[in-house]
Amino acid sequence: MSKKKNVSFSWAFREYIWPRKNMLGLGLILILIRSAAGLVVPHATKVLLDEVVPSNDMKSMWLLLGVVAAAILVQASTSFGLTRLLSVQAQHMISQMRVQVQKKLMRLPIHFFDNNKSGALVSRVMSDVEGVRNLVGTGFVQLVGGTITAVATVIILIQINWVMTVSVLIPIVIFGFVMLKAFGVVRPIFRDRGKINADVKGRLTETLGGVRVIKAFNAEEQENKNFTKGVDLLYQNVKKSLTATALISSASAFLIGLASTGIMGIGGYFMMEQTMTTGEFISFTLYLGLMIAPIVQMSNIGSQLTEAMAGLDRTQELLNMSEEDDPEVRVNSLASVVGDIEFKDVSFGYEKSKEVLHSLSFKAPAGSVTALVGSSGSGKSTIAGLVATFLNPDSGTVSLDGHDLSSINLNSYRHYLGVVLQDDFLFEGTVRENILFPRPNASEKELDAAVKGAYVDEFTDRFDEGLETVIGERGVKLSGGQRQRISIARALLANPKVIILDEATSNLDTESETFIQKSLNGLMRDRTTFVIAHRLSTIRQADQILVIEDGVIVERGKHDELLEKKGRYHELYTYQSRI
Repeated sequence: MSKKKNVSFSWAFREYIWPRKNMLGLGLILILIRSAAGLVVPHATKVLLDEVVPSNDMKSMWLLLGVVAAAILVQASTSFGLTRLLSVQAQHMISQMRVQVQKKLMRLPIHFFDNNKSGALVSRVMSDVEGVRNLVGTGFVQLVGGTITAVATVIILIQINWVMTVSVLIPIVIFGFVMLKAFGVVRPIFRDRGKINADVKGRLTETLGGVRVIKAFNAEEQENKNFTKGVDLLYQNVKKSLTATALISSASAFLIGLASTGIMGIGGYFMMEQTMTTGEFISFTLYLGLMIAPIVQMSNIGSQLTEAMAGLDRTQELLNMSEEDDPEVRVNSLASVVGDIEFKDVSFGYEKSKEVLHSLSFKAPAGSVTALVGSSGSGKSTIAGLVATFLNPDSGTVSLDGHDLSSINLNSYRHYLGVVLQDDFLFEGTVRENILFPRPNASEKELDAAVKGAYVDEFTDRFDEGLETVIGERGVKLSGGQRQRISIARALLANPKVIILDEATSNLDTESETFIQKSLNGLMRDRTTFVIAHRLSTIRQADQILVIEDGVIVERGKHDELLEKKGRYHELYTYQSRI
């Protein structure tokens, strides 16, 4: 496995920080004003002890107190403005990035979603971008502002006493070196945490979605163990990062304590030698606090920025993935569609060494109904996936009206495509909202035609709320047949030229199937239709039936013709008739 490439800070600076330079610049000015106001107290303390108190000057003392109070007010005001400006902007950026990542996800190919849990993808959209607030929030600006404050304070400290200043800087430089090394170790831990967190959320989402199956098989304990294992992995990762950050904090506290001890000794010596006044010593100590505070703060900010960069690693990895509708490959757009589909020597495999389809060739003329039958795993749904452009052939071509589908812009093609999948997915909401999903602005007349065409009104008329009935998550309040008919109505409303019915009658009871069968002729008229069905009674009227076994067409023809051949189709049909 190749090592994942980390995003660089220079890239993150160009991508996220520089475009917001005006806002961050204003934040930096506020930080510098706040820091400058903080310098007032140490200087005022020196003046108070060395000049005002010895001279008993009450007027100067009140003036000094007024200046200090004003400086504190400035600090408080700039702190509020800084948080209001940068924190709000950071949250705005997080919301923008979530939208950007979600849009990217929607442009990725189907196989990406087949290989990733939905809960894990939710985590990538919602959690991975969170850390970026430290780039455009107070974190980065405080890092820059703290550095400037520390440098300015060092200059003042040198002017007061250069020997004491040097004795402080030596342990701080050592601390800085240790801190940089530590962040290099911590970053992979944060990156792994994002992955573990996504896996745990993914499993939890699956568990909640499949709660009926879990309860039916009395498998709660098994799921509890799986979740506990994932949570423990997350805990171990957090423990590692906390240990690393605790070491950084402890090292900073130790080195700063060491420096403070040195200052007490050296300062005491200079005061006994009378080369330093008490006011100078106390002001030096206060200035030293102003210098050390941003350095300690920078260690915490460094941890935050490291976490942000780890989140960006994962976010950028996703944003760099190849999109399904590659504009450099899919260069042709469809102005109109007749519906002639042809497979020419099409081979396809989900894995390189395992072909599912082998040099498949057939034609599906415009307006015809092509039925795909065969045993499970023979390749029927793969053929449907190729027609839907969910998959691309490894070799050969799938063409529409003479155009290679792999070169056609997906939006322009799928505008003419209707799909009813075996997994009849419905969204939480009303029956009306689910049918209107492909065309939210469709007229009431068009909606009514789709409802009647799929015989949805046959059961919604019995509901108190009719089409406004709320169906629950994934349509749990409806029967399988009712859900299937809503899916078919949704495809009808899209008014496509090409329709794929993948086991579209699999969940229908006998009565529902009768309703669907009665409407099939009208539904399929002038549309190129692919029907996949195990129940062979549903495809007697198909224009052509392709019998697929092990990825090849072993028989083709109409229902009666294939029965007369007494081949594989006859076997399947006879077997089902006995059941």
